[in-house]
Amino acid sequence: MTADAPAIEVHHLTKRFGERVAVSDVSFSVRSGEVFAFLGPNGSGKSTTIRMLCGILAPTSGTGQVLGYDIVREPERIKQRIGYMSQRFSLYEDLTVRENLEFYAGIYEVPRGVLGARVTELVAMAGLQGREDQLAAHLSGGWKQRLALGCAIVHRPPLLFLDEPTAGVDPVSRREFWTMIHELAATGVTVFATTHYLDEAEHAARVAMIHDGILTALATPADFKANFLRGRLFAVRSADTLRTLAALQQRPDISDVSLYGDAIHALMAAGDEHALAEVLAAAGIEGATVEPILPSLEDVFISLMKR
Repeated sequence: MTADAPAIEVHHLTKRFGERVAVSDVSFSVRSGEVFAFLGPNGSGKSTTIRMLCGILAPTSGTGQVLGYDIVREPERIKQRIGYMSQRFSLYEDLTVRENLEFYAGIYEVPRGVLGARVTELVAMAGLQGREDQLAAHLSGGWKQRLALGCAIVHRPPLLFLDEPTAGVDPVSRREFWTMIHELAATGVTVFATTHYLDEAEHAARVAMIHDGILTALATPADFKANFLRGRLFAVRSADTLRTLAALQQRPDISDVSLYGDAIHALMAAGDEHALAEVLAAAGIEGATVEPILPSLEDVFISLMKR
């Protein structure tokens, strides 16, 4: 694998389970050193794709290379060179923090001469100082994920796969976890992360959106916001939110209407805030405020999934 070669490259990747197509004709590449998010709802094909890339699951058809190795012919070579963290805490709960790290270091054949220093380094990276002798079972969800990340990178892999790594973890722990991921990426590690959290996808250099096994779009978060909505987006607020929502949903020129806290996001094919205010006034809704807004990644994702 050359220095400028993609860390991951797949062409027409497909996986069938009997009659069900879990992943359909997917093609993309991931640059070395990139944080790449694979975004989609539950059951969209994210985990199936990551298992094929990790050499755990053979594709039905299509080709792929990970770190220069063929995903069909060389899955064991891939497994030796990557780190993998699943969506479920898969470490040994009856072992301590230190024992888990030492166990995985042994699996990945970390030399004994550097083992102690490596464990100390990972404990510090994960902020687990003082918890080295605590059983993994007694750690909170956020601390467990930090330990799992440490075990996944104990052998210093150049490529890290994260399969919905923060599912069930509180927002503060999720933010801290992603800070750690970007610190890793700054050292040159390539990160491929599946997620259904829109705010996590914002952390990535590029985002691939998958739905029903089909890759629907791939771009940077900024490009998604700038180029993937068909129309102008407005935030609408009124004293009667549900009535306003119903009125907007009846309009054929308003393609997407969604609740966001105390506001309604309305995507209008053409027109400005004055035209939208007139629509509401005609429906008998008085005193509503309408302002144009920049779309979030969530706005784009919902619009694409509806289309």
